[in-house]
Amino acid sequence: MPDEILGIPLHPLIVHAVVVLVPLAVLGTLVFTSVPRWRRGYGWLVVAFSFVALVTVPLATRTGRRLRDTLELGGPVLEKVQEHQQMGDRLIWAVAPMFVFNLAAMLMLRAGRPTREVTIVGLLGSIAALAAGVLVLLTGHLGSQAVWNPTG
Repeated sequence: MPDEILGIPLHPLIVHAVVVLVPLAVLGTLVFTSVPRWRRGYGWLVVAFSFVALVTVPLATRTGRRLRDTLELGGPVLEKVQEHQQMGDRLIWAVAPMFVFNLAAMLMLRAGRPTREVTIVGLLGSIAALAAGVLVLLTGHLGSQAVWNPTG
């Protein structure tokens, strides 16, 4: 995988995908759980957003490490970048279960399982989704602080 596209580091480009896709998957997961009548119509779309979000998270962390290695960082800037990286490394642990629970709920729905069972799996997905939402927000905040306010 290249480190740049047209001279622009790949990390900020991929991060924008994460910042859009994870919240969309979170919102979709919450709606999936809250509005049962929309499950059949939008459930697979939620699964798709969750999957693409799942794929983009490790791409963002990998490109972030590569970008960090090309920069000469020290002091408070390095500390902020390290905090951002640590938070970003945690994000996969919320996005992965969100995807798995969304997929499981849709497979259960397709198999004709009772609405109550699908809702329980959806609730587990919603818990993971809320964690993913908080983590993507905190990770993005730490990243923006490292870039735009490194010494503050």
